[in-house]
Amino acid sequence: MITQTTPQFSFEFYPPKTPEGAINLEAVQKELSQLNPEFFSVTFGAGGSTRDKTFETVVNIQKTGISAAPHLSCVASTKENIRSIVNDYRENGISKIVALRGDLPSGMMSAGEFRYANELVEFIRAETGDYFDIHVAAYPEVHPQAANLNDDFKNFKRKVDSGANAAVTQYFYNAEAYFQFVEQCKKAGITIPIAAGIMPITQYSQLFRFSEMCGADIPRWLRKRLESFGDNRDAVQEFGLEVVSKLCQQLLDGGAPSLHFYTMNQAAPTLAILKNLNY
Repeated sequence: MITQTTPQFSFEFYPPKTPEGAINLEAVQKELSQLNPEFFSVTFGAGGSTRDKTFETVVNIQKTGISAAPHLSCVASTKENIRSIVNDYRENGISKIVALRGDLPSGMMSAGEFRYANELVEFIRAETGDYFDIHVAAYPEVHPQAANLNDDFKNFKRKVDSGANAAVTQYFYNAEAYFQFVEQCKKAGITIPIAAGIMPITQYSQLFRFSEMCGADIPRWLRKRLESFGDNRDAVQEFGLEVVSKLCQQLLDGGAPSLHFYTMNQAAPTLAILKNLNY
């Protein structure tokens, strides 16, 4: 078990691709702002493909008075452009960053000057000192490209030792995986807060596709139940809401300090979960 604290919530967005998407995200952001989130994070496309859109979205969020945390990726990055980006964020009052290794886009042969997230964290610390609150990724169910659990944990510890302040996990549907990971951190002397990543279930085919890409496990019982609903999207959403609400309650009861919701730029699924939790 971990120490019970007042839980905090944070929410992840992706940069909108169209004017309509930007209008939708602004509405979603306003709805979720009512929950007084710790921060909104904004993703960074493969190979830096959304760099400008990420920057624009982050700056717009920061202007509303809620902390924005841009993702930064190692892939296709150089020391020069990372230096420029973090300086631009600093000049705009951004003080949180989510530092990731990132995935190589199809056809890209070179990862860039940073091979791993710990190198990116170390560089940002060397450039900016303690200015940024740096969050890194954690994988309770093991990173899909890691050789084994032990190697994956060593990689995580390197990111912490390089100067990470906090971590956000990949989403999962087995609370015990999170608690075991936190316990492993405690034994290794890692004391940074670890937010539990939460993916609302709204569409099985989409969830299956995402999980295949990122290595998140969908337990067999959950997969079979979701498959049984076929094309009945309402049934999938109703059942998904029940499952994820129970998962969140279990995590909070066990002392998880915060929940980080992967919103897919939608407010309703996340709001429904938090309503079930009486927030």
